[in-house]
Amino acid sequence: MAKRGVEEVVVVALEEKGGAMAVVVEEKEQKEQKENEKEEEEAHPYAFHVSGPRNVAKPNWRDLINSSWKDTNYKRSVIACFIQAVYLLELDRQENRTVETALAPKWWMTFKYKLTQTLIDERDGSIFGAVLEWDQSAALADFVLIRPSGAPKAILVLRGTLLKGPTIRRDIEDDLRFLAWESLKGSVRFKGALEALRTVAERYGSSNVCIAGHSLGAGFALQVGKALAKDGIYVDAHLFNPPSISIAMSLRNIGEKASFAWKRLKSMLPSSSEPQADCDEEIKDNSLKSWLGNIYGDKASMGLKQWVPHLYVNNSDYICCHYTDPEGKTEENEANKENTGPTNGQVAAKLFVMSKGKQKFLEAHGLEQWWSDDLDLQLAINKSKLISRQLKSLYSLPASQVTKRPR
Repeated sequence: MAKRGVEEVVVVALEEKGGAMAVVVEEKEQKEQKENEKEEEEAHPYAFHVSGPRNVAKPNWRDLINSSWKDTNYKRSVIACFIQAVYLLELDRQENRTVETALAPKWWMTFKYKLTQTLIDERDGSIFGAVLEWDQSAALADFVLIRPSGAPKAILVLRGTLLKGPTIRRDIEDDLRFLAWESLKGSVRFKGALEALRTVAERYGSSNVCIAGHSLGAGFALQVGKALAKDGIYVDAHLFNPPSISIAMSLRNIGEKASFAWKRLKSMLPSSSEPQADCDEEIKDNSLKSWLGNIYGDKASMGLKQWVPHLYVNNSDYICCHYTDPEGKTEENEANKENTGPTNGQVAAKLFVMSKGKQKFLEAHGLEQWWSDDLDLQLAINKSKLISRQLKSLYSLPASQVTKRPR
């Protein structure tokens, strides 16, 4: 009887041991799975430590003395990283990544920012933008007691076209919208971005807010920033590879060339026909201005504080390369000088051009180039003809907006 009791105890002990071993094995398998996921994340080409900037330092106590954000190269690189984060937010969503395996957070957490809002396209549920704000609690962990000078309190970042998954249809739809009309105001993304930017500008003040975008996102950023500038709200803007090709622009160029040709023809007509020619010219000019005014606005010129966005373009990128076309001093331009943009030596935008010779389109249009170590940028000396046209309405606002003051 005692022997039987000993055998039962041994069996129970073995069962308990087997159960404990099973638990250990299960825990080991879970640990290995997490390690595999971590290795997969670390090896992912879009992981921050794999494709992110190499020589861009994290904020530290030295920024209290000499802020890195005052360095234009540092600022450009970090803002480009923020835009990359928005691309990855959408990819993380499409690939069902968890909080532990998500790729996007590292692209803003490294620089002591936090995600406070995602902009979602109601048509397909895709993420097209995000609001990032300075994370003071994370900064204190690295002895950064206050926000470095020049670092925005909040930044609205907008991604471009993502040729993957369900969002491709809506991205292409907005691409075609810009191609046809040179305007994105009809898109739900424009409305969402404008509301988000206006909200953070009112909360923190326009001087502490920034907007940035790449490709299609840069097109939205330009038009959203311009819309706020018309209301006297001027925010810092950084536009990477903004689109510069549209049918509307081509039609405008044709109209300007036709008007210039008519003036040349009129100058060659006999003197006896000059009165009639002047009349015809006035009718022609008024008709052309009326047609162009429907697209670009034809308003009384007046002085305002200037909104100066920063544009980053690559000469080999056919989507944005037209921004490098200088504003020539032709007879036609001199005649319409008051309608082409700011005067008195002011510039409509700061245009930074990168030229590495002939490059493939994907490389020239890519976002990664803007935080690369071997970046060779030049600030364009000549005024951009295209950006002057796009911002022309800012310098010819209606009389009803004269009394508005910048915030």
